[in-house]
Amino acid sequence: MVNQADAMKDCLQGLRVVDLTRNLPGPFATRLLADLGADIIKIEPLNGDPARAFGELFTALNHGKETQKVDFRDPAGIEAIKAHLKDADVMLDSFRPEVLEGMGLDAKTLHALNPKLVMVSITGYGVADSDNITHNWAKKAGHDINFMAMSGVLDQLKTADGDQAMPNIQFADLAGGSDTAVIALLAAVFSAQRTGKGRHVAVSMTHSLYQHLVMPKATGKLVASFSGKNPKPQHDFLGGLLPCYRLYKTADSRHMAVGSLELKFWQGLCEVLELPELKTKHWQMGVMPNTKDSQEAAQVVADTFASHDLAHWQQVFESADVCVTPVLTLEEAKAHPLFAHQDEHSATPGWQ
Repeated sequence: MVNQADAMKDCLQGLRVVDLTRNLPGPFATRLLADLGADIIKIEPLNGDPARAFGELFTALNHGKETQKVDFRDPAGIEAIKAHLKDADVMLDSFRPEVLEGMGLDAKTLHALNPKLVMVSITGYGVADSDNITHNWAKKAGHDINFMAMSGVLDQLKTADGDQAMPNIQFADLAGGSDTAVIALLAAVFSAQRTGKGRHVAVSMTHSLYQHLVMPKATGKLVASFSGKNPKPQHDFLGGLLPCYRLYKTADSRHMAVGSLELKFWQGLCEVLELPELKTKHWQMGVMPNTKDSQEAAQVVADTFASHDLAHWQQVFESADVCVTPVLTLEEAKAHPLFAHQDEHSATPGWQ
């Protein structure tokens, strides 16, 4: 039987990637590429990738990659990088704009060396070198929390009481940076293979996150159409406004995640909870959010979930296919059968 982690190792076999990135976004991107079979040469400064300080994180991100250290301030170090780039398909970096040029690794120089080279720069705020992109943020420093804040995403993460939540997952680094970089990179490689011409792509973590706000941009307008005002995040269509799509607290102060968005799932939920009178209290039956009927239905469901602990509800919904799940801790998720095939780095491929 083929190991799930190796099942797609042949997809990018032969793809040569020179990785100049550090910390999380770039190394996670090349982790994904390595898991698909690409050959990764990770080139670090003499003092190493700062992520090395986190030990297990560095190993999880970089195992299986060839690693080298060079002096990025020494012409000999730059020449060593160029030697790898002569035959590479991709170079990935996470420097601020203009740093590559200062090191002699700009697109003009590298494409003269290797015309098919795809260069992908993961940036915080993108570049501003065209007529329609004229902001002055390109050279500003930042981290995940800053990119989330400026994109509008962080404000969307509110508690039911409207308090600001501090996420422990790096959405900008991973979704805005790593995943977006891999998509752009593979598209550019596909083009280079057909045309013989590489390109330099700048990925903006902030702009990518802003694009991911497609749902609240649309649902905000929808809610405003019947409420007369733009909703706060915790009162948006999928932010907690609907009784059929929200978190409910249990007797032991844990939570159940109810995603019974469609009518059939909501009615199934009502059957499990023995609340048949609520079967018609659904937005697809004309009971719109924030109406008295909708609010009363949410309260009845909340009181029901609050009557027992998480373990009870976990058992009750184990065999009910109504889009209701417990909110697991990380340790509980690690031990769940869903992740029984995780590797020694507690990782599972997103593909099978």
